[in-house]
Amino acid sequence: MLFNSIDFAIFLPIVFILYWFVFKNNLKSQNTLLLAASYVFYGWWDWRFLGLILFSTLVDYTFGIAISKSNDPSKRKWLLWVSILVNLGFLGIFKYYNFFIDNLVTAFSVFGNELQSNTLDIILPVGISFYTFQTLSYTIDIYRKKLQPTKDYIAFSVFVAFFPQLVAGPIERATNLLPQFYKKRKFNYSEATEGMRQIQWGLFKKIVIADNCADIANQIFNNSADLHGSTLAIGALCFSIQIYCDFSGYSDIAIGTAKLFGVNLMQNFNFPYFSRDIAEFWRKWHISLSTWFRDYLYIPLGGSRVSRFLSVRNVFIIFIVSGFWHGANWTFIVWGALHAVYFLPLLLRKKNRNHLDVIAHNRNFPSLREAGGMILTFMLTVLAWIFFRARDLGHAFDYINGLFSETFFEVPQYVDNTRAYYLLGFIIIFFMIEWFGRREAFAISRLNNRCKPILRFALYYAILAAIVLFSGKEQEFIYFQF
Repeated sequence: MLFNSIDFAIFLPIVFILYWFVFKNNLKSQNTLLLAASYVFYGWWDWRFLGLILFSTLVDYTFGIAISKSNDPSKRKWLLWVSILVNLGFLGIFKYYNFFIDNLVTAFSVFGNELQSNTLDIILPVGISFYTFQTLSYTIDIYRKKLQPTKDYIAFSVFVAFFPQLVAGPIERATNLLPQFYKKRKFNYSEATEGMRQIQWGLFKKIVIADNCADIANQIFNNSADLHGSTLAIGALCFSIQIYCDFSGYSDIAIGTAKLFGVNLMQNFNFPYFSRDIAEFWRKWHISLSTWFRDYLYIPLGGSRVSRFLSVRNVFIIFIVSGFWHGANWTFIVWGALHAVYFLPLLLRKKNRNHLDVIAHNRNFPSLREAGGMILTFMLTVLAWIFFRARDLGHAFDYINGLFSETFFEVPQYVDNTRAYYLLGFIIIFFMIEWFGRREAFAISRLNNRCKPILRFALYYAILAAIVLFSGKEQEFIYFQF
């Protein structure tokens, strides 16, 4: 079920009414309702894949208890590895099996050996990368003795399948989300209205900005061989804006929806395109995934507290694995490796933690130095996004060659100029709102503290009008494919 669909517009109020007006006095009933709603939400796409979530839930619930009960270090480690291998095994089969088989066949063919192989004709289950990592963190934290396992199967099942963040995150830790299903929740009007504002802002990002940028980006990327470098630059810019607004828009809707049910999810984006270097960008982009890799991969490998060679190795590992997490294609691996190359100069000069505060703190506008860093960082990320969007490596390199050709300075080739100008106006307004709201959890949060009521409601109604005007496509979110 899509957040930007009529189905969800009907589904959400029904669950909300049942949750607060029918089952409000019974925590077990509320959790059971959330679990049922989550399974309906996921099964709406393809009910057959509910079995994967049910199996993953049962495995990690059982192994979590078993790890906690054992005092034998070797047995605890064995149980942990079984849990990890089962989870990653399913992820590997559905997401990476064909990739490894195809590359194995290609590798042998280079040496003149032709292998006969069969690939799997299967659909990638939506959200499998997200809920797999969520359950993995649960058993790992129990093994590290940072968390006690739950014996409440319903609460644990809701933790795994909570519908607002099930399909595309944020990837929650059990230490934050699971305890919230143990406690009786009371309706909080201010939190609920804040949640509605965040949902509205997320829908604006997705429907008005991302989906319209997608139309231009798709047209340009699909016909890149015939277009000028200036047009290819527009395509790369549109995709960069698309993927940010699409994914952060999903996160805003997920976090806002959770607030309607008295549940708090972690912030997943913190205005990453206002970053002054790549290290700051990765502290602000897909925060739940980047911190997951930091805590469960980078730090166990030694992080930066090892020799220079090992530090460099660890950086490449975490970025390449992050790229591979996104999909079974060499384009994602190169995208991750490119970000590692961007990051290395900061690490080697020990400047990777220079910008921990908000840009232009206590000022309306950045300094020239900040603006320069922000523009350079944005240009580097736009270049890397070309690999992320391209069909394959050949397409990516051809796109970049065309981009940096003499035609870069020619007039862009785009037919629907009127629509492009309208979209440019929306993008400019969008980033202005984001800039002045960059100190908040999301751009239009707490507007009542800064704006007069007439201006505040004028903005709300303008955003709503834009959403209604551009609605109707019901395009999937980009990260559904990951």
